[in-house]
Amino acid sequence: MGKTTLALEVGASRPSIYLDLEDPDDRARLANPASYFADHRDELVILDEVHRAPDLFQRLRGVIDRGRQSGRDNGRFLLLGSAAMDLLRQSGESLAGRVSYQELGPFDALEIAPDDFDTLWVRGGFPRSFLAETDAISLQWRRDFIHTYLERDIPQFGSRVSAETLRRFWTMLAHNQAQMLNAANLARALGVSAMTVAGYLDLLVDLLLVRRLPAWHRNIGKRLVKSPKVYVRDSGIAHALLGIRDKEALLAHPVAGQTWESLVVETLIAAAPDGVEAHYYRSAGGAEVDLVLTLPGGDLWAVEIKRASAPKVERGFHAACADLKPRKQFAVYPGAERFSLGNGVDAIGVFALARLLRAEAA
Repeated sequence: MGKTTLALEVGASRPSIYLDLEDPDDRARLANPASYFADHRDELVILDEVHRAPDLFQRLRGVIDRGRQSGRDNGRFLLLGSAAMDLLRQSGESLAGRVSYQELGPFDALEIAPDDFDTLWVRGGFPRSFLAETDAISLQWRRDFIHTYLERDIPQFGSRVSAETLRRFWTMLAHNQAQMLNAANLARALGVSAMTVAGYLDLLVDLLLVRRLPAWHRNIGKRLVKSPKVYVRDSGIAHALLGIRDKEALLAHPVAGQTWESLVVETLIAAAPDGVEAHYYRSAGGAEVDLVLTLPGGDLWAVEIKRASAPKVERGFHAACADLKPRKQFAVYPGAERFSLGNGVDAIGVFALARLLRAEAA
């Protein structure tokens, strides 16, 4: 969905040169990589869609090691790729100890003005979709993205799943946004095995298109639900898969609350400190929390997500918090005011909670 960025020995800023490896002319420049990199040894070399040239990883290893021996600074290469799994596998095999990874997702709430949050919800965070002049142009861009990704990009990563089958599966996940995964039901609908569905899901998760939110699994003396929740990570892509054209159509659609929850989950995880663990909690007895964040120090934050101007938390949330004993408890809602709901729970807006998490990362 976003790009996976590999920053090789990141250092100070420097003059840069950009190559798009989907462009035949730019690929031709690298016919002799060692010579090309030597000619640009004092520049940051940006290689976009680097998974199109897998042989480069081994070459880069030698260039980096020779640079180290001659005392060259860090930050010589910035590698970008549109999908995670292939890029990470290839780089991990060749560049261990020489690379830093950064996932670049679509816009999140802290990257936009608060008044634009509904636009982010409807259109999603891909720049050309979010910034489009009209909802119609935005929707067409997302439809084109889905078509191109299914027909061209995914097959280039070795997938043998038909584009139509994968689109149906992706759309089913959008319909079941923020729900527990029921692989058996999906398998029956597609006419395949549950194991095949698991493979489809692994593919979409690896490509950063879908988030699989695991169930809380630590032993607290309760019988807990084990199935993960599944989200189409970009709300705008989910709406395009479902044919939702604009905010009015979204508000009338039963998936509205679920895609709003998805956007909040993505926003909070993006804002959270490195190393945070995200789960949801549900016990067999009905105790439930939409999002449980385990911060690097071990503190738990329990987050209930409500798309209502006057949020209320249910008995199941309080029961879950009694089990988990989180340090902080929140009900996220669309408003801006923060106020107490009693029993240690604060109602809080999306932006305010994201900023609290960002502060934890500082």
